[in-house]
Parts: sequence; C-alpha cells; structure tokens
Amino acid sequence: MKNNKDNKLKAFIFFFWGRETSGETLTKNEAELSKLLEEDALKDLDIQHLDLTKKHILLNIKQSSVVTLQKSSYFTTKRLLTFIPAAVIILLLSLSGISIYKTYFQSDVYFAKSVTQKIILKDGTVVTLLKGAKLTVEKSFPEDTRWVSLKGDAIFSVAKSKKHPFVVQAENFSTKVLGTVFKISQSGNNKAVDLYEGKVAVSYEGAPLCYLKPNQVWTNFGIARTAAVYSKNIDEKSGKSVTKIESLSFNEVPFGEIISVIKNYYKINIIYPTGIASKRISAELKGSIDDNIEVLAFAVGLQVEKDNTNTYTLKK
Repeated sequence: MKNNKDNKLKAFIFFFWGRETSGETLTKNEAELSKLLEEDALKDLDIQHLDLTKKHILLNIKQSSVVTLQKSSYFTTKRLLTFIPAAVIILLLSLSGISIYKTYFQSDVYFAKSVTQKIILKDGTVVTLLKGAKLTVEKSFPEDTRWVSLKGDAIFSVAKSKKHPFVVQAENFSTKVLGTVFKISQSGNNKAVDLYEGKVAVSYEGAPLCYLKPNQVWTNFGIARTAAVYSKNIDEKSGKSVTKIESLSFNEVPFGEIISVIKNYYKINIIYPTGIASKRISAELKGSIDDNIEVLAFAVGLQVEKDNTNTYTLKK
C-alpha cells in the first residue's frame, strides 16, 4: 500500500473519530465530504493489508506512551489531533472501524444475479430487479431527495411524496419522479424509460429534458445526444399495439445515424449523398414524416423528392 493511500485512510479516521469524540454533528456539506473520504480511503483496503496494518500498529503502541484524555463540551477535532497518537486512532479503525463503516456508511447493494428480485426500500418504494440488474442504495436513503443507482433493467413502484423526489441514476441518464410506476431498460447503448402511471422527467446528457405521461416511452435509440418520446396505444380494430413519435431531438448527431433512425421507425427508404453521412446536425422533429424529412434536408442544404413507393430522395 502506497503512502498516499495510508494518508487518505488516516484523514478519514481522524475526521470521523474526532467528530465522535467531540460530540459534534456533521453538517450537510461535511456529510458529503465524508462520503468522498470514505470511498477514497477505503476502496483499496484488502485483508492482507489490514492484517499487516494491525501488526504494525500493535508494535507502535508498545513503543508509545499511553495518553488519557478528558472529554469536555469544548473539545474540538483540532485538539484531538494534538493529543491522540495516530497509532491509537488507526488501531480503532483496524479493530472496529471496518464494521462501523459497513453498518453506517457502506451502501446497500442488491443484485438479481440469476432470477428476478423484489426489494422494498425504507420509504415503501418497491423495486423489481430483472435478471442481471444491480441496485445501489445509500445508507442515508431516504433524504430530501431519494437517490438510487441502477445498472441493468428494473421496474419501480415509487412511494408518493410531494416533498421528496425520487431519482434513479442509470447509466448516463437519470429519471426523476415524485411517485409513479415505470420501467428502466438498459441494453448496451440503448436506453429506455417506459411509464405506466404518474409522470417522470428523464435527463440524458447532451439531450433536452423530457417529460413522460402514462403509456409513453423515452428512448435514445442507442445514439448519444438523442432523445425520443413516443406513445403506445392499442388499435381498436386490430387490437395490436401502435406507436407514435411525439418528439425526436438530435444534438450534434451524424446525419447518417439520424436517417437510420427515421428509416427504421417509419419503415421508409431515404436516399441521400453518402458524403454527408458524417456531417453532424442538430434538429427537433415533431411534425409529420414529410415535414421532418424536409427539416433534415434543409439542415444539410438539400431538396426532397418523393415517389409513390415511400422513397425519399435528398439531392441538391
């Protein structure tokens, strides 16, 4: 273990042990700092190093004098650092600190390794983790904002609270609600939020904030800086599910990738000069397919011609 890692560990111990001895309460900012300290200081600990640390500390204690401290109402962390030998403090961590850390600070991690797993959080929220999904919940949950982290797919039935938003931090995007039922899907670059009831706001890096209503889905179609919202309904005559794009936004996305999304969704053919496929453009599409293709063609300085076979040709 390198010296800089030992120093981080000592800093972490001094911070918490000093607070406990002085009886002072962590402020919100200090709590955030403490989280960073604990992650940085403890991430590299292993059993072998812990055993060596214990032996080294016990040797130091034999060579050190015993210091007795009287606790008072004005005892501060700074005074603690003046009187407490570092070896004694590190010993506290070696013998009981890891246990304390796991009990009060280490995040709770739920992993649906091979089967679906249902979890009930402290606020009453029910999370159904699908196979392979992992949910991380901080020990501080629930706070003013109820934060959780998700890898993989899961269905959330969020306990309602007008004062405490519930935020799921997924891979490169987040979903914020007050109380609702929704599903998050993550497969490679493809991200989606499927809303069953209530309302949610989906934030994705490089794309505009999107708000969903029931029976709407947010997706990025597997493309960075792309956001789409489409509605799902049942056709009364056929009984089949039909979808309708409500909004489609691209922010500095290669023209060729945008055309691929349009072609796949609308089941049409679009012909355009191959030389502009890599040209990045930004566009927000909300109209009919004809209007949207006109917008895209205008963005790259082309004209649109349409024949009777649902083929659009973009040319100068």
